[in-house]
Amino acid sequence: MNQKGIDTFSGKRVWVIGASSGIGHACSSALLTAGAKVAISGRRVEQLNTLASKVPQDQVLVLPIDVTSESQIIQAHQKILEHWGGLDLLLFVSGMYVPMRADDFDIALAEKTINTNLLGPMRAVATVLPAMLKKEAGHIAIVGSVAGYSGLPKALAYGPSKAAIINFCEILFYDLLPKGISVHMISPGFVATEATAQNDFEMPALISAEVAATEILEGIRIGEFDIHFPKRFSSFLKFLRILPYPLYFWIVRHFVKI
Repeated sequence: MNQKGIDTFSGKRVWVIGASSGIGHACSSALLTAGAKVAISGRRVEQLNTLASKVPQDQVLVLPIDVTSESQIIQAHQKILEHWGGLDLLLFVSGMYVPMRADDFDIALAEKTINTNLLGPMRAVATVLPAMLKKEAGHIAIVGSVAGYSGLPKALAYGPSKAAIINFCEILFYDLLPKGISVHMISPGFVATEATAQNDFEMPALISAEVAATEILEGIRIGEFDIHFPKRFSSFLKFLRILPYPLYFWIVRHFVKI
């Protein structure tokens, strides 16, 4: 089952949620350079304004939001419709990561993680879908993580939130493909960002946010559903999840130095 890609981003109307730093900032910069009209959202207004100051003001909309607020997401989307008349691509990158293991399990942080990483993109998708369904066109891209493939140490809340994103995207793809709407499930490995800077272990196959942005936009361009990278790492984790549990846990214990 093939879905549509985006041949060129020039002139396309894109909403990047999570644009103030990391992968979202890198994607926004690349999209603006490619000539897209980009609505940039996040909580840190100063960073959004700095990014917007580098391009013509008719090319960018600064729309600060908190992804845990449905009303803020709806209001931001309404402003996009008022300014540009529609949306070609929703790219949801925003997320939170707090390293957590069972011996320091914090239910409050777990709930906040699920609210941001799972319910956040669900709120955004629920907001943009009616207009896309009416036009039978559009793209929805959500950044998850290879941590969603299977259980990994220090991801007691983060991993389940990203596993749910994989399931969410799979069902969206199945439901929306006949409607002319493309879905892109994005699963990065380790990317050098403020979030991963919290890790106190060696991160294999670590890449920059700019490299991640290149992988994401190329995957969207050619219409990929499953955009995962870097392949040398993400493919290995894909392989691990099909193994019997005794073998899987043995490999994790012996080779994942966390």
